[in-house]
Amino acid sequence: MISVVLKREFGSYFSTPIAYVFILIFLILSGVFTFYIGNFYEREQADMTPFFSFHPWLYLFLIPAISMRLWSEERKSGSIELLMTLPLTRLDVIVGKFLAAWVFAGIALLLTFPLWITVNYLGSPDNGVIVASYFGSWLMAGGFLAIGSCMSALSKSQVIAFILCGVVSLLFILAGFPLVLNVFHGWVPVAFVDTVASLSFLTHFSAISKGVLSLRDALYFLSMISFWLIATAIVLELKQGDA
Repeated sequence: MISVVLKREFGSYFSTPIAYVFILIFLILSGVFTFYIGNFYEREQADMTPFFSFHPWLYLFLIPAISMRLWSEERKSGSIELLMTLPLTRLDVIVGKFLAAWVFAGIALLLTFPLWITVNYLGSPDNGVIVASYFGSWLMAGGFLAIGSCMSALSKSQVIAFILCGVVSLLFILAGFPLVLNVFHGWVPVAFVDTVASLSFLTHFSAISKGVLSLRDALYFLSMISFWLIATAIVLELKQGDA
């Protein structure tokens, strides 16, 4: 039954120009960050580090744009009531909606393949690292989307859902930012600093983007996705109870 929701939701992305606009903006910004801000040519290195290093910040603004409509639109239009009366479990609907958004984000990511071809044309990059980085980026996008799903369930306003997703996602990025971690060094136990860093998307994505595709980092993102989807279910249950 999850597949039914997935197909319905995925099709809805391309029923309006929004999907195409999002993909276009993603590709343009990826190019700008890679070639101009990341100094791709000036580095004279055949790798995609400039491309992937900006993904956490790129997703911070673009992923909420996808996730804000997951539940806010349903709640605002009242169609969520009809959706919940269908012979589907709440879990089917939540997972189906999430997977549709995740697949859509994956397609946008895959469409950056010309850059990969360019890197291989210019030199001999470590393609294993590049594959790991793509996988890590997709996992990270899933984490952002799961947060966005929960935030979207909290409000009928897509704008508020967008802002909430951006703020919460930013916290999970900054938790591993060196500038933030340095604030704790010297006056709190090292174990506490390590715990804060371990909660960061940035910490785990950085490890994967270096080609170290460990089970620990993959499980972190999958755990985050599971946690926020469960939180989405709880929020929807509470909102339905209030209604």
